[in-house]
Amino acid sequence: MAAKAIPGKVRRGFPPGIASGPSAIFRAVILTATFVAAPAFAQTNDPSLTQKRLDCLNRKTGAGGGCDTDGGAKNGVGTSGAATGGAVFLPALIVDLFPNPPVPAGPQTPTTSNGTSPSNSSNNTPPPAPAPSGPVTAPKDLNLAEPPRAIAGEFVPDEVLVTVTGDAGVVQQVANSFGLQVRSQRQSRLLGTTLVRFGITDGRPVGVVLAQLAADGRTQRREPNHIYTLQQAAGIVNYAFDRIALDASQASGENVRVAVIDTGIDDTNPALKGVIADQYDAMPNVPIEKRDHGTSVDGLIAGVGPLEGMAPGAKIYHARAFEGGKSTMDVILSALDWAAEQNVRIINMSFVGPKNDLLGTACRNARAMGMVLVAAAGNNGPKAPYGYPAAFDGVIAVTATDAKDGLMPQANRGPYVFISAPGVEMVAPSGAGSDVVTGTSFAAAIVSGAIANLIRAAPGRTADEIEKALAATAKDLGPKGRDNDFGYGLVDIKAAGAAKE
Repeated sequence: MAAKAIPGKVRRGFPPGIASGPSAIFRAVILTATFVAAPAFAQTNDPSLTQKRLDCLNRKTGAGGGCDTDGGAKNGVGTSGAATGGAVFLPALIVDLFPNPPVPAGPQTPTTSNGTSPSNSSNNTPPPAPAPSGPVTAPKDLNLAEPPRAIAGEFVPDEVLVTVTGDAGVVQQVANSFGLQVRSQRQSRLLGTTLVRFGITDGRPVGVVLAQLAADGRTQRREPNHIYTLQQAAGIVNYAFDRIALDASQASGENVRVAVIDTGIDDTNPALKGVIADQYDAMPNVPIEKRDHGTSVDGLIAGVGPLEGMAPGAKIYHARAFEGGKSTMDVILSALDWAAEQNVRIINMSFVGPKNDLLGTACRNARAMGMVLVAAAGNNGPKAPYGYPAAFDGVIAVTATDAKDGLMPQANRGPYVFISAPGVEMVAPSGAGSDVVTGTSFAAAIVSGAIANLIRAAPGRTADEIEKALAATAKDLGPKGRDNDFGYGLVDIKAAGAAKE
C-alpha cells in the first residue's frame, strides 16, 4: 500500500537553558507554546448530570445564555474563544456526520475499574482523587521529553489521556505531582500499557497540562481526549451487490468474525436475527437513545432476510461507543480493546475525527495482530482535513459512490482514500425497521462485508494480501490510476477473490 501523506505537527521548542520544574515549565509554555482554545462543545464525563445540565454543557461556549448556573455552560471549564495571552486559535478538525442539523455531543466516557477493562456490570470504580489543595509541584531533574505542540480538533476541555509506566500507585503519584484527578485507568491490550484519563480540575488548558506532563519520564504518550463523529449523510433496492460484482445468491461470510464500533443497535430487527454474536457497551452510564446508525451498518455487513447484507453468516461483535453521533477517544479505545479480545478478523470503524497518536498506535497494533481495519473516509467535502482513523497507515479508507459510480459530493478527498464502494441512497435496516441511508459510513460497511467474503473463501489470506488484492483489481474511476477522489477505484470482489495470493 502506498504511503499516506500525513499532515505535519506544529511544534515549538524550548529556548536553550530552560530548566525543569513547575515555574520554568510554565514560563516555557507561555513563551513558546502554541495551543488551541477549548472546543466548541463543553464536554463532560460526569454520569450523574441531568439531561438539562448536559444540554447546557453541550452548547457552544459562546451561547451559554439561559443555562442554569449550577452546572450549565457558564460554569464550564472551556474558554469563550477570546484570545488571551497571545494564544493562537486553530480551526476545529472534528467533523459532523449529521450536518443537517448538527447533533450535540453527549457524555461518552465509561466508568472503569482500576487496571481492568470497562465492564457493563462493574460499579466498583474508586471515587476520584480530590484535587491537591497546595501548589502543583512537577517532578525535578527530569528531561523535557517533548516540546509543547499545537492541538488540533475537538476534545474534552478538562481531560487528557496518558499512558503511564507503573501501577496504580505511580498513577496517583503522577496525578498528585501535576494537580490532576484520576478519572479512570485500565490496562489497554492494544496499547500494551496502562491508559489513564486524568481530569483537570483547576481550569488549565489541555495544551499546558500536556506540556507539563511531557517532563515526566513516567508518562509515555500524552494526548487530548479527542471527540469523534459517525459518518452518515442523509425504495431503492440495495444496488451494492451488482456494483461490486458480488453474486447475492453466493454471498457468504459464514463464521467470519467482524467487530463493529458504532451506536447501539436494535437487535430485535429481523435483519439482525442470529447475526449478533456478542455486544459490549463502552459507555454503560449513558442511556441508549439512537440505534439507527449501528443497526444499518451491521445489517449492510451481515443482514439476513429481505435486507440481506454483503456477508450473510458473518458473526458481528458489536461495541456501542457512540451516542448522539459522537464519542471520545477513551471510549473508542475501550471498544477497540474489547474487539481485539474477541479474535475478530475485521474491524469496521464508520466514524471520523482528528489525528490522535493513541488511536494510531491501537490501529497499528491491531493490524499487526492480523486484523483488517476498515474506516469511513469522511463526509465533510473536498476541502475537509484528513479523517482519522481512515488516514492512518494500515487502515482501508473507504469513500462512497452512487448507483452510477459517481462520487458522493460530500465525501472527503485526499491521498489517503484507498477504495470506493456504494454508499449513496441504499436501503438498510434501522431502528425503525428500514431506511434509505447515505454516507461513507455505509460504504465502509459494504467493504467490510466484501472482505468477509474473501476471508470465508480463503481463511489463510492475510490483511496485507487482502489489501493488495483490493487495490490491484479495483475498477478504475476518475483520473487514471489511484487518485484523491476514488482511491484505487470501485471494489470488484469477484476479481479480488480470483487474484493470486
